[in-house]
Amino acid sequence: MEVRKLGIEGVIEFTPPVHRDRRGLFCSAFQRQTFARTLGKPLFPVGQVSHNISRRGTLRGIHYTATPPGMAKYVYCPRGRVQDFVVDLRVGSPTFGTSESVTLDEDSNRALFLPVGIGHAFLSTSDDSMVLYVLSGDYVAGNELAVDALDPALGLPVPQGYDHIRSDRDLVAPTLAEAGERGLLPEYAACREAEARLWQ
Repeated sequence: MEVRKLGIEGVIEFTPPVHRDRRGLFCSAFQRQTFARTLGKPLFPVGQVSHNISRRGTLRGIHYTATPPGMAKYVYCPRGRVQDFVVDLRVGSPTFGTSESVTLDEDSNRALFLPVGIGHAFLSTSDDSMVLYVLSGDYVAGNELAVDALDPALGLPVPQGYDHIRSDRDLVAPTLAEAGERGLLPEYAACREAEARLWQ
């Protein structure tokens, strides 16, 4: 398992070995020992496992969970291909407002660990892309928030040449600045506290 710390504090990329033969492939996208050795603790207690399937050109996000309660995620793409984006939305974080982009796909089975307070988005660049989420808590609609993935101030390198199919919620999502003005962004200290509680 290859491990790479991204430029956003706490975000980690895991790339497993993929074993291929005439039948197809096998990989373990999550490995407990590697995760624990990297973070100094095991995976958070799992509250929910979810997935979505997206047609080519679908743009989802930037999504995040209000803190408290906050939500940590382990995300990968076992089918298709997406251009994935993570954004530090934690006000007061040393990397606040910065973003990273990684390709997640069925060939690499690369995964990302996203700590509490990190926003997530992706563009599906193939039909029927599946993104799977291991979540630290239960989905509660009222706690789920969004920031505009096409906010010019964020400048996410969203590939062009796609329809950018978006949900109604994502179409009216505020910019990062607007979310900050409305008090919708999580505080860095609150995110760290929420994350610490995951392992208590």
